[in-house]
Amino acid sequence: MRMGAQWKHKNREASANAKGRIFTKLAKEIMVAARNGADPDMNPRLRMAVDAAKKASMTKDTLERAIKKGAGLLDEVVNYEVVTYEGFAPHQVPVIVECLTENRNRTSANVRMLFRKGQLGASGSVAWDFNRLGALEATPPAGAADPEEAAIECGAQDLEPGDDGGTRFFTEPTDLDIVSKALADKKWHVTSAQLIWKAKNPVTIDDAQRAEVEAFLGALDEDDDVQNIYVGLS
Repeated sequence: MRMGAQWKHKNREASANAKGRIFTKLAKEIMVAARNGADPDMNPRLRMAVDAAKKASMTKDTLERAIKKGAGLLDEVVNYEVVTYEGFAPHQVPVIVECLTENRNRTSANVRMLFRKGQLGASGSVAWDFNRLGALEATPPAGAADPEEAAIECGAQDLEPGDDGGTRFFTEPTDLDIVSKALADKKWHVTSAQLIWKAKNPVTIDDAQRAEVEAFLGALDEDDDVQNIYVGLS
């Protein structure tokens, strides 16, 4: 699990309910991305959202409907807005929660309730301790490929080992798509590209405390309006 960046729920694909929540979050991301155009080839954010949905085995019909709904090509109009909350998980672990919602009041009430075991803060109370960055997950082309060389040549600022033998590249927020295209040109397979919050000073806690924090984050993640969770935990 990667802490200090984006938190991912371990084994959340295990149940049908969990898979339904994943599809809901993926469909929302597609709908928001499709506002800037329904063609994935011309819309980098939509392209990445579609790739993520395909990876999760979303059906073609569901995927295409989400694109059309987001692009305003259907009678049904849903306007999602991004709402960000800041605060602390148990043991003063800093957390940034990004939500996509069509009902800010509902989301606010739910998030406040979920933060009862932590501490909900005001805007800016936690974000100062995070960097806003672009993050790309990419796997190298067949044969030898030096991630550090690729980072320098493609304009990434930093890198670290990623999942499944891949590499995680970090960029300035405005350089995300440029670096993504540069990596693709060098035959790297970019599996995700998004803006993230990366903790500057991740907190270290013991195993018992970590279990408590994981339970808190898991409850947050189960809310349909919660899209991404970023945690300052080492």
